[in-house]
Amino acid sequence: MTGILLLAHGSREGDTEETMRRITAYVRAELQNEMVEEAYLQFREKNLEKGLARLVERGADDIRVIPYFLFEGVHIKEDIPAEIEAFNALHPQIKITMGSTLGADRRLAAIVADRVRQIS
Repeated sequence: MTGILLLAHGSREGDTEETMRRITAYVRAELQNEMVEEAYLQFREKNLEKGLARLVERGADDIRVIPYFLFEGVHIKEDIPAEIEAFNALHPQIKITMGSTLGADRRLAAIVADRVRQIS
């Protein structure tokens, strides 16, 4: 069964989790997949390992980690792959792959343009 883990950087700010819960709900609805969870690389209780474990507990054996990051920095190139590899060493029967960052996508430009228009 395929599970999807949306992975954000995380923040000490309390509204971080509410924002990610909303994004996760939107992705669930868009993909029509109830096996979508969110997790955070830093600062929050729901870390990457716990997010992966929750999906495994729910029956996922093919997990797609989607970084909710704009850029490909050290977290994307080193930290996240290392954590995934460590988890996979303990759960070799689980297939875990990582998708791309949000990056330079024209759809994001439309959101930025909307934010500009909101400023009066």
